Amino acid sequence: MRVFDFDGTIYDGESLFDLYLFSARYDVRVFRHIAPVLRYAIKYKLGRATLEQMERGVGGVARKYLADLSTSKGIDELRLRRLDAAAKAGLGDDVFVGDASVIGADDLNGGLRSLVNAFWDRNMRKIKSWYEPRPDDVILTASFDVTVGEACRRLGVRHLIASTIDPETFEVTYLNFNTNKPKRLRQVLGEDAVIDEFYTDSRFDQPMIDMACKGFMVKGDVVTRVK
Repeated sequence: MRVFDFDGTIYDGESLFDLYLFSARYDVRVFRHIAPVLRYAIKYKLGRATLEQMERGVGGVARKYLADLSTSKGIDELRLRRLDAAAKAGLGDDVFVGDASVIGADDLNGGLRSLVNAFWDRNMRKIKSWYEPRPDDVILTASFDVTVGEACRRLGVRHLIASTIDPETFEVTYLNFNTNKPKRLRQVLGEDAVIDEFYTDSRFDQPMIDMACKGFMVKGDVVTRVK
């Protein structure tokens, strides 16, 4: 089994921050969240935030941000344009690949679904060229299933272990960060799961490297074995 971190590892950048900036073209209200978004992004990358701080801080920011999107006229216009284009092309609704199931139209705000799909139409090019996906790969990320899930669907990767959000309340129900990563992986794949290879861009994923038979550190497009 190969397990991959997502942001900075197989995706060139931070997908949640990129999505945040992308959404601003449809609703400038999201810019009022830029200060806390940047603050927690920096703390996360530097390893200077505890799990409790991230759960509390990220949960609050995500809830307010998603609430803005749910009432956005610009996002709703995007949704209608995409639905019209899909109908003309004879296509059905898009779906997301979630942690343990497929999340469809009844489970996620239609505007957010359209935004995420439009985002990946533009940003799949940022999946690094060294990564060659296999269907049995596992993506293990602190980003949210409703965003990374669509990238996994397009890559043909079936297994995603990510942070989760209640689509009705916009509450963060699980933050797949720090020590929660190995904990959640064991819950989903079983205590006896064998990780043949683990790839990351962060030394803070050392617990996952310790669990794997082989560990790899990714810097840009350079992949170096560290275990």
